[in-house]
Amino acid sequence: MFSSTKKMIQAGLLTLSLFGMASYVQAVDASATAKTDVLWFGQAGFRIKTPEGKMILIDPWITEGPKTPLIYKNDLSAIGPIDVLLVTHAHVDHLGDAPTVAKTNNIKLYGPADMVTPLITLGILPAELGHRFNKSGQVTPAPGIKVTAVHADHSSLLVWKNPATNKSEAHPAGEPVGYIIELENGFKIWHMGDTGLFSDMKFISEHYKPDLVMIPIGGNFTMGPADAAYALRTWIKPKMVIPMHYNSNPMTKGTLAEFQEAMKGSSIKIVPMTEGQTVQF
Repeated sequence: MFSSTKKMIQAGLLTLSLFGMASYVQAVDASATAKTDVLWFGQAGFRIKTPEGKMILIDPWITEGPKTPLIYKNDLSAIGPIDVLLVTHAHVDHLGDAPTVAKTNNIKLYGPADMVTPLITLGILPAELGHRFNKSGQVTPAPGIKVTAVHADHSSLLVWKNPATNKSEAHPAGEPVGYIIELENGFKIWHMGDTGLFSDMKFISEHYKPDLVMIPIGGNFTMGPADAAYALRTWIKPKMVIPMHYNSNPMTKGTLAEFQEAMKGSSIKIVPMTEGQTVQF
């Protein structure tokens, strides 16, 4: 009788152990197979859905973006609830709708320190919704998400219409940045913001090891196709690249075809996107 009961208990414990192991394996498998969705609004604007379902919005030039799909352009709420909001610099095609998104979602706008300050002092953004940080600074804006600000070789100026005078004013807005965004599963994205060539792209790539790079190719204000290809082939050497910051401004004449031609022979996977398209990684 005692022996039989003991065997039954042992069998039950074994079953529970196997069930727990199976659950653990399923959890590990689910984590390993979780995907990252990237939606391009146009220019440098992206929405990233992380493996655990968090929504990250970067440089949301949406309602005034000339190539923004109408579903978002006509109804900003169509972008959905946002958990993390990042802006690389104050130019209108990057700051865009960010203050509105911050206030609508009651979330902080993360950006270069000297850009966030005038947004607050001019009354564009409530103080409690601004988070100031800067190059080599790292923040954790949501559980499991790490964002590091890195160098971008560009400028930053805030143009604001003063409601008292109804005239536009230009305000210094600090220095631009790019972002290394590490997701819950370790996948790293380098959103370069607006930038020209600088040799520390090599250091940034070697130190942070991004899996996916979002790189401007339009020229005039940033790298054109040839310089972007040089940076990728010579210094950065990521697994994958999404070209951005082209096709929205007649002054940025660089094209996807020119970029693809400049990248011929490279093993780096080019992920071309059209405005409104979502790609999964």
